[in-house]
Amino acid sequence: MKKALNTVDVIESSGNVFADLGVSDPQEALAKAKLASRICQLLKEQGLTQTKAAEILGLDQPKISALVRGKLKGFSTDRLFRFLNDLGQEVEIVVRPARKAGRRGGVDVLATV
Repeated sequence: MKKALNTVDVIESSGNVFADLGVSDPQEALAKAKLASRICQLLKEQGLTQTKAAEILGLDQPKISALVRGKLKGFSTDRLFRFLNDLGQEVEIVVRPARKAGRRGGVDVLATV
């Protein structure tokens, strides 16, 4: 006797997990997540402990811990830009027309190494 297989519904992602989860302002949430991810990469590449990173970024160690764990509620995009600057990175903002004419524009973060 054959056993019936359970089926799973699969929904294709929009490309933004925050939008898929119904987070308010998903574009900003994704941008902040990408910025924080790059900051974490830099901390690792530079061999910085959380204590040393806190010193460089003007924070306390628990705030660095929150940043590393993706708890970004208390961090604005502007603040994340400043952290990147403090870690020796240039931040360039490019404004261009929306990809689809007549549509509202969006926010995207592209981090190059």
